[in-house]
Amino acid sequence: MKAVILVGGLGTRLRPLTCNTPKPMIPLVNQPFIEMMLLRLRDQGIDEVILAVQYLADHFRAILGDGSRLGLKLHTVEEPEPRGTAGAVKNVEDLLDSTTFVFNGDVMTDLDLQAMLAFHREKGSALTISLTPVDDPTQFGLVETDSSDQIKRFLEKPRVEDITTNMINAGTYIIEPEVFKYVPPAQHYMFERGLFPVLLQTGDPMFGYPSRAYWTDIGKPQTYLDVHHDILIGKVHYTFRGQQIADRVWLEDGAEIHPSAQIVGPVVLGRGVVIERNARIIGPTVIGARCTIGSDVRIEGSVLWEDNQIAEGTLLHSCVLGNGNHIGERNHITDGAIIGDQCSIGAENRLERGIRLWPKTVLNDKAISF
Repeated sequence: MKAVILVGGLGTRLRPLTCNTPKPMIPLVNQPFIEMMLLRLRDQGIDEVILAVQYLADHFRAILGDGSRLGLKLHTVEEPEPRGTAGAVKNVEDLLDSTTFVFNGDVMTDLDLQAMLAFHREKGSALTISLTPVDDPTQFGLVETDSSDQIKRFLEKPRVEDITTNMINAGTYIIEPEVFKYVPPAQHYMFERGLFPVLLQTGDPMFGYPSRAYWTDIGKPQTYLDVHHDILIGKVHYTFRGQQIADRVWLEDGAEIHPSAQIVGPVVLGRGVVIERNARIIGPTVIGARCTIGSDVRIEGSVLWEDNQIAEGTLLHSCVLGNGNHIGERNHITDGAIIGDQCSIGAENRLERGIRLWPKTVLNDKAISF
């Protein structure tokens, strides 16, 4: 079974975290999200994957190679220019010769793919769209189906009085090869505004597969934090790497942890982490490889990527730090703040209310307060 993963986006909503790292490569629980996704697909019977890439393609090749390390066959195909969702799949049509899954590269889900495939075949569908319920349908594109689950209408961001369903497009598709005859070659063409409406007009069978599987878009700062929390508290199935060294505390490799440090799970610690005297790490929190957590530091509900140095007395709460940052003494970084890569922050700053620092930003002592 083959799959195409659309990984062509620029990740603008997640900047500055995506300035140096493609969005599908950002770490989720210290593992590149795309790697986690590929392993899940492999475990559900998909043995060949095409990555449709448009941004920082060499990053994918360098880390994933030909996929053999992960137990599958992987092609990384770079678009000559942005071609949209359906156009990106059309661009790799020569690699597709049978029923194919298509995934958005920024969607985290534990959808049962074999059950969806059985539904697709039972219905004789040309194209099947996974559907999921949401609390506020006005923020999404709704998908109306009949009693047999055949799709009858798409309704984009409806007014409250126009809502007839709470089921939305969840970003996983199963497509038969003959459908690509409707997608123009070498053009920007979308599934949502191009191919799907065409299939409604032609009458080709198109069905919605309803599911209550876990689903979220990791491409926004708050949802990026939220999905970490959901994984750590067990809301979504995940196999933690490394050893469980305490109640809901996982360590991927060796660490230096001072006896006076307090770690309250769920917490994941990367290899080579150093945690110094009287530091407190409160979950749900993830700390990347080779981070050093200074004395009397408190970290709660946060995600730190690799090689961060956190000096004495600093508070990190509900924030994200990229790679290689130096955070001085007694800083407060809270309330959804995001720090890009290789920033240097002096002592006694307050960074909060969703502030974002671009890579290599330098702040002096007491230089900024929000």
